[in-house]
Amino acid sequence: MAEQVAIAGTGATAKVRNPIGVLGLTIITIGIYGIFWWYFINRELVDLGKATGSADLGDNPALSTLAYTLGGFIIVPPFLTVFNTSKRIETAQEKVLGSNNFSPVVVLLCFIGGFFLLLPFLAVPILMQSNLNQVWERQRQG
Repeated sequence: MAEQVAIAGTGATAKVRNPIGVLGLTIITIGIYGIFWWYFINRELVDLGKATGSADLGDNPALSTLAYTLGGFIIVPPFLTVFNTSKRIETAQEKVLGSNNFSPVVVLLCFIGGFFLLLPFLAVPILMQSNLNQVWERQRQG
C-alpha cells in the first residue's frame, strides 16, 4: 500500500510507492496502471515544482501522459517524455536532497533497450519510482 506524503508548501500530496509494486501492477493490468502511474508521478513533480518555485519540474502532466501513450504512434514522444520525466526526477532530487544519484540517460537507455530485450524495459519504473521515493521520504521528514 502506498503511503501519502504531504508536499511541503502546498496542500498536495505525493505517494511513496513500492517500486516492484508499480511494475507488478503495470504487468497485471496490461499497462493500464502504468498509464495512471505516469500521470500521477508527473502531477506530483508539478506540485513539488510549485512548492519550490521551480518551473523545471514540469507544468502539464496530462501532456506527458499523452506523449507516453498515444505519442507512441509517432515513435519519438515516448522517448522524449521518459527522458524529460527522468530529468525532472533528477532535478527534484537536487532541490530536495541537495544531490542526486539518478541518471536520466541510464533510464532512457533502459527504455530504448526494452524494445530489443524485455529486462531493461522492466527496470524503468523501478528506477524512477525508487528515486522518487527518496524525494518523498525527505519531504515526510522535513
